[in-house]
Amino acid sequence: MSIFSYHLVKTTYLKALRILLFSPSSKSISGLIHIECMSFMTLGSKVFSPSRFFSRKIIVIAQWENESDLLHFLENHQLGKTLIKGWHTRLKFIRQWGRFKGFEIPKVDVELNNPNTPVVALTIARMKLFQVPRFIHWGRPVERLVRDHPGTTLALASIKLPRTVSTFSVWKSQKEMTDMVHGHSNIHQPKRHANAMKERSRKNFHYEFTTLRFISLSEHGEWDDRKNIIPSLINNQ
Repeated sequence: MSIFSYHLVKTTYLKALRILLFSPSSKSISGLIHIECMSFMTLGSKVFSPSRFFSRKIIVIAQWENESDLLHFLENHQLGKTLIKGWHTRLKFIRQWGRFKGFEIPKVDVELNNPNTPVVALTIARMKLFQVPRFIHWGRPVERLVRDHPGTTLALASIKLPRTVSTFSVWKSQKEMTDMVHGHSNIHQPKRHANAMKERSRKNFHYEFTTLRFISLSEHGEWDDRKNIIPSLINNQ
C-alpha cells in the first residue's frame, strides 16, 4: 500500500534554491511515485510579501510505494538527509476531490466512522496565470479562515513559481473540517470557504486541482519548536 509524506524543514537560502531548481524526479529515487518541492508561505500573508514567493523553509509533498522506500530516501538521499532534520508526517489516503497529475490515488475512498477522528487536508493546484488576481481575491479570506480556525493545530501554504500552489492543514476532528468547508463553523464569516468554492465552480482558477484528505500514521521531528502537532490517533478508524 502506498503512503504519502509531508515534510517541513528550514535550511539555508542557497540550499532552498537548489532544492526548488533541481527537484528530484520519481525516476531517480527508488519507490518514489511523485514529488513536489515547494517554498513555505504563511497563510493570509500580504500579497506582495517576499515570503509569498521564496523562503528558506522548504515543503516537500511525496507519495511512496511503501514506507520502507521513504525510510531509505531519508537515510541515503541528499535531499532526504536535509528533510530528516525538520518535521514530517506519514499519511494514509482517505478521500480525493478533483485530479492532479503524478499522484497515483486509490480508486476507493476510506470512510471514517468516527466524526471526531483527527484528519489532515492537502490541496494542490496548477494555476491559470491570468486567473491569479481572482484567485488571490477569493483565496486570501479562506487562508485567514483556515489559519485562525480553532479546529486546526497547524495550517500553512506553499508555492513554486510560476503556477503551483498548495495548502496543508491538520484538524482536531473530521467534523470541524467539514463544518468549515460547508460554512457551518461557529466563527466570524464562516462561509468564506463555501463562497470561494462557488466562485471556482463559476469560473475555475486552475487547470489542475485536487483536495486530498488523510489520517496521519505517524509524525517525526519538530517544527518551530513544536512536537505532537498531529492530535492523538486513538480510535481514529
